[in-house]
Amino acid sequence: MSAAAANIQKSTHPSGIRIVTESIDSVRSVSVGIWIKTGSRNEKAQVAGVTHFLEHMLFKGTETRSAFDIVQNVESVGGYLNAFTSSEYTCYYVRCLDTKIDTALEVLSDMVQHSIFPEEEIEKEKKVVIEEMKMYRDNPDDFIFEAFTGQMFDQHPLGRPIIGFESTVSAFTKNDLTSYVQERYTPANIIVAVAGNIQHHDIVSKIDTYFDTFNTGNGATEEKQVLTPYERTSKTLYRPIEQTHFVVGRRSLANDDPDRYRMLLLNTVLGGGMSSRLHQNIREKYGYCYAINSFNQAYTDTGMFGVYVGTDKDYVSHVRELIFNEFEKLRSDSVHDKELSEAKAQLKGKLLLAQESMSNRMTRLAKSEIYYDRYINLDELVNQIDLVDATSMRDFAQAFFDENMFSDTLLLPEEK
Repeated sequence: MSAAAANIQKSTHPSGIRIVTESIDSVRSVSVGIWIKTGSRNEKAQVAGVTHFLEHMLFKGTETRSAFDIVQNVESVGGYLNAFTSSEYTCYYVRCLDTKIDTALEVLSDMVQHSIFPEEEIEKEKKVVIEEMKMYRDNPDDFIFEAFTGQMFDQHPLGRPIIGFESTVSAFTKNDLTSYVQERYTPANIIVAVAGNIQHHDIVSKIDTYFDTFNTGNGATEEKQVLTPYERTSKTLYRPIEQTHFVVGRRSLANDDPDRYRMLLLNTVLGGGMSSRLHQNIREKYGYCYAINSFNQAYTDTGMFGVYVGTDKDYVSHVRELIFNEFEKLRSDSVHDKELSEAKAQLKGKLLLAQESMSNRMTRLAKSEIYYDRYINLDELVNQIDLVDATSMRDFAQAFFDENMFSDTLLLPEEK
């Protein structure tokens, strides 16, 4: 076991809450996250967006704190408080000095356990979230990715916007929020992840103090969602914009798929930076775009891969052809040793650089627990990356980069 791995510990509270920590005594900071294993894919269609809306509402007051008190208690000691929602989890987190760990845990646990959802705040926050929707719709990148995701997972909760729809958000009631909390914010769905200058046993003892409503232990409610069949589709949309935006992609691999390291390296070679094939060919050689990149999003049971480019509408056909030419090269020719070595170095470098952030360390703790039920240390990740060879990458690419499996979404400027 490496020294780093020895500093990572896990315990399970009698209630079912999991506690994972990483002790780093060379820093003066700490990052604390309360992770709830629930996201937009766990919502019923009639309350689409409730997970994200609830994330907003947990900042609006508890039995003993006003909305101002929540943020002031953290910021007045030099801390930073925020939250985010994804398709599969929600996180409330604080970054602060190691001496303020009690403040962080007290405020976060109060928000998760004792929020009161005032009716007037619900009505105000509906307007806030609808404005947030408009902001995303005004951003062509966000707009096209939302449309593309809907194509990838048509008629499935993963295909719905995390933020929901104006019709569902406008109809939320206090009962919708409290019912969702009772159903999903259960101890078996809660992970407390802490990274920084702390000791594991101290954090465990503090859970007894601050998570006082979860002593009886109630289990997680989990419904297995069957994925809808994937069908190749094409969609053309129009907005009052200047540039054409284009995404081509397909369903990809789940988080624990044995081929995931091959996918990571192929994604890096293809579109993982300014030295990638797509950037060098389509931007540097032809000057067809300012931004082009590939992406790979993994979920519990599936994934999503694609290439995004912003270009002129007159270039779209040629750009599409060039993208598929790069796919075909990955299918027909093994990646050269030098290029593969550089892609591995790029991936490993990003992993190691991320270790300098306590927030990144805390996030890795939580995501490892959510997706693998154990901590995957850096030594294991680096070893798995190093084990990938060019031949196995080409074999995987031959099946994965079949043009007949790729859908596309095109966002065009409206005619003046």
